[in-house]
Amino acid sequence: MNKIRKGDQVVVLTGRDKGKRGTVSLRVDEDRVVVEGVNMVKKHAKPNPMKGTTGGVIDKTMPIHQSNIAIWNAAAGKADRVGIKTLADGKRVRVFKSSGEEIKA
Repeated sequence: MNKIRKGDQVVVLTGRDKGKRGTVSLRVDEDRVVVEGVNMVKKHAKPNPMKGTTGGVIDKTMPIHQSNIAIWNAAAGKADRVGIKTLADGKRVRVFKSSGEEIKA
């Protein structure tokens, strides 16, 4: 079970974007996620008349490793770790480690 999923509010712990908050928009693979507005790079793009794109320098969001982000706990107002809890009916849910409350996905 992935502890960080698409749509989660996260905060960056390390790197040049430390402290920025954003929403996970994509899981690239098992270890990397794309967070909106975080890890932006300049990419030089060639024009492609077949696709109707113009050339130039564009801003692109690149993936960031999930170890460098933490889920945002709105109730506590700070970053938090994620734990897995098994309910009585056998269903597994994600919970905040600090408070033990369930993470609403």
